Amino acid sequence: MTKIEPLGAVRERVLASLREDIIAGRLGPGDRLVERELAERFGVSRVPVREAIRALVAEGFVLFESARRTVVRRLTPTDVRELFELREALEVYAAGLAASRVTPEALTELRELLDQAARATKEGDAEAITDINTRFHDRIRALAGNSLLISVMEPVDGRLRWLTRRNEEWPQLLTEHRELYEAIASGDPDRARAHALGHVRANYRSTVRHLFGTDPGDGD
Repeated sequence: MTKIEPLGAVRERVLASLREDIIAGRLGPGDRLVERELAERFGVSRVPVREAIRALVAEGFVLFESARRTVVRRLTPTDVRELFELREALEVYAAGLAASRVTPEALTELRELLDQAARATKEGDAEAITDINTRFHDRIRALAGNSLLISVMEPVDGRLRWLTRRNEEWPQLLTEHRELYEAIASGDPDRARAHALGHVRANYRSTVRHLFGTDPGDGD
C-alpha cells in the first residue's frame, strides 16, 4: 500500500528545498518561481507549492511583483544593514551569556565544529562552510541558555544564512570564529562580547563589499 504524504509535510519539503536553492544561489535574485514548473519538478500539486511560496514571501526571500509573477528578492543595502543591526544586538548579547555559562562539553562541540570548518575551508566547500558556520553560531546561542533569544532569531536565520553565503572570505571567517571561541572559553563576558561585535561588523563589511561593491563604515 502506497503511503500518502500529508499535505503539510509536502509543503515543508518544497519550502525547505526552495529555501536552500535560494541560499545556495541556485535560484538568484530576479529568478521567477512558477507554480506549474515547480509542481512538476517536485511531483506534487500546485497547492503545497503555492503555500511554500507564500511562506518564502513571509520569510523575506521572494516577493510578488504582480498577481502572476513571483521572483527571488533582490536585497538592498537597507535590507542588509537592518539584518546585521539585529544580528549585532542579539549575537553580541548571546556571546556574553555563553561565556558566563560555558561548559567543557560545549567547548568540545565548538572545537569540533571549528575543525570541520577548517577542513571545509581548505577544500573550498562553500555549502559545507555555510552549514558549519551556522551550526557554530547556533551552538553559541544554545549555550547562552535563553530560549527567547533563540525564538527572536529564528524568523531571520534563513536570510542571515543567505547573506553570509555571499561572503567568500572563508579563511578570515575561520580566524574570527577561532578568536570568538577563545573569548567564550575564557569565561570573560566582556571579552566575548567584544569579539562577537568585531566579528559581526567585519562580516557586515565583507557582505556589503561582495553584494554592492562598497565598503561601509561600522556606523553605516
